[in-house]
Amino acid sequence: MIPLEFSFIIPVYNRPQEIKELLDSFCELEGNFQFEIVIVEDGSELSSENVIISYKSKLNVAYYYKDNSGPGDSRNFGMRVAKGNYFIILDSDVILPSNYLININSFLSKTYYDCFGGPDAAHPSFSSLQKAISFSMTSFITTGGIRGGDNQVEDFQPRSFNMGISKKAFLDSGGFGKIHPGEDPDLSLRLHKLGYKTTLINKAYVFHKRRISWSKFFNQVNKFGKVRPILNQWHPESKSMVYWFPTCFLVGLMFSMVLLVVNIPWLLYGYILYFVIAFCLAFISSKNIVVAVKSVLAIVVQFAGYGLGFLKSYFKLVILGKKPKEAFPKLFF
Repeated sequence: MIPLEFSFIIPVYNRPQEIKELLDSFCELEGNFQFEIVIVEDGSELSSENVIISYKSKLNVAYYYKDNSGPGDSRNFGMRVAKGNYFIILDSDVILPSNYLININSFLSKTYYDCFGGPDAAHPSFSSLQKAISFSMTSFITTGGIRGGDNQVEDFQPRSFNMGISKKAFLDSGGFGKIHPGEDPDLSLRLHKLGYKTTLINKAYVFHKRRISWSKFFNQVNKFGKVRPILNQWHPESKSMVYWFPTCFLVGLMFSMVLLVVNIPWLLYGYILYFVIAFCLAFISSKNIVVAVKSVLAIVVQFAGYGLGFLKSYFKLVILGKKPKEAFPKLFF
């Protein structure tokens, strides 16, 4: 196997402080690896250039500015100018654990894949809201492990906050498309059609420091819900009843309230049991009662946002027969 030469690709938009925290974590990486960092400023008004320049004596970092065209196109730009043969794509709001590159290199050196994804986790320094949203987005009882779990997963669909792709796979696939969000599973599915295999490297986790509020979280997962029927339309082989779960969960919760009015409480009891289990799991993992309470709220927001977005998208695309760009122009660059 040709020796791996890593290039980190990081798009950034109006977030210089995040880039500083991420670059600080690069300085703490263990292992004697030569790598480059390619940061692509996607038309930001709040530039990260001065922050990045201050790290040039410590890190092999290159900075590029381009007009705003979305994170997918910015990642493609970064991969085109990168010098390595294996690209690791990160979001600007992540922090790397010190053994991150050791774990990736060790895995790929033994079992090579042209594309991989890694999980995300909450750092002890994160706020209670960040930890709660992290639990909601990563717990098996909410997402079923689709964002990464404890075991290696074949045909895993990597997410672009923590994703690796070989230069060969990038050139063959053309990289990310113009949709956002959803550009990462779309790329994974196109890679599968080209014969490339993807996997999860469970030890290649990052700390995902989302700069988020309850309203921003709802809007984010609402977009995720809208995108999934589009992906199902583009890639029919990817359809699964699993993606209906948040919508069914939400409808069932509302129906349980109706049943309670007519003195039929059994369905609501089932939901209460689910939330109690979620609370206990969140408390065990965080050892913080505030995080546990907020985790339950985060699950409700996540399912409501995603479920409503999915239902709206399904109605427009399948029932009304609209084209994706016609139905949701703001999801495309």
